Amino acid sequence: MGAETGEPSSFLSLSAAFSYGIASMAMVFVNKAILMQYAHSMTLLTLQLLPLSIFYNANVAFALASLKGVNIPMYIAIKRLTPLAVLVAGCLRGKGKPPTQVSLSVICTAAGVLIAALGDFSFDLYGYSMALTSVFFQTMYLILVEKSGAEDGLSSVELMFYNSVLSLPFLFFIIIATGEFPYSLSVLSEKTASLTFSAILLVSLVMGIVLNFTMFWCTIVNSALTTTIVGVLKGVGSTTLGFVLLGGVEVHTLNVTGLVINTFGGVWYSYAKYMQKRKMPKRIAPDVEAHPHK
Repeated sequence: MGAETGEPSSFLSLSAAFSYGIASMAMVFVNKAILMQYAHSMTLLTLQLLPLSIFYNANVAFALASLKGVNIPMYIAIKRLTPLAVLVAGCLRGKGKPPTQVSLSVICTAAGVLIAALGDFSFDLYGYSMALTSVFFQTMYLILVEKSGAEDGLSSVELMFYNSVLSLPFLFFIIIATGEFPYSLSVLSEKTASLTFSAILLVSLVMGIVLNFTMFWCTIVNSALTTTIVGVLKGVGSTTLGFVLLGGVEVHTLNVTGLVINTFGGVWYSYAKYMQKRKMPKRIAPDVEAHPHK
């Protein structure tokens, strides 16, 4: 961390962003693998993601629900709409109009999602609705985490602890309200007889903690925007792997074209934000774009 500016070191910032990117990409495939054998997504969420905020719970809950009906490439494409939501939220919070390149890249990303959806022959309205709702809650969650770390000086571990306390009642309410409990526990007991399923579930539980911690870490050390950009970049790898792993993808020209446009828009957006930040003068006082890690 710079002594004069109060900004985190480049190594710390890159480490936080890289850790979150890897954990986030791996989590999508682990969750998909489990949900192919165990459809009770809310119970899975309760088991693996206890240290969460209300917004994060909602984000992951709707994301898990969408993965039951949406293939991974389309899921990643829809989640790339998060930068659009973050920019809109920023305008509503008085951050002003974004640069032209940022606006155009976001439009490109959104257009890619639309084209890919038109070519998605396995279109699932429920899955798409859940994914879009997840985008909304992820945006609110990132803004909340960013403000909590910046204004209250909370560390990643402290945020995880407070979110755990606040999340437990919400999580138990969800699994009871959705009717998963107690039937889902009996199914889980039967599934754990399989060594393969037990191993995947164990990895999922560990990854839930790792993903949550690295997301908090990346958002506090860098910013909500950086976390969003990392999410976009790791989506490139997830989209590619999604065509060959775990199945469920019907390859069609229109669908692939849309995904390529969507991916290009995501990379363009990341580049535009990087160049925008490079042109900004360094700030002495910490703000939402440069957090001290206390």
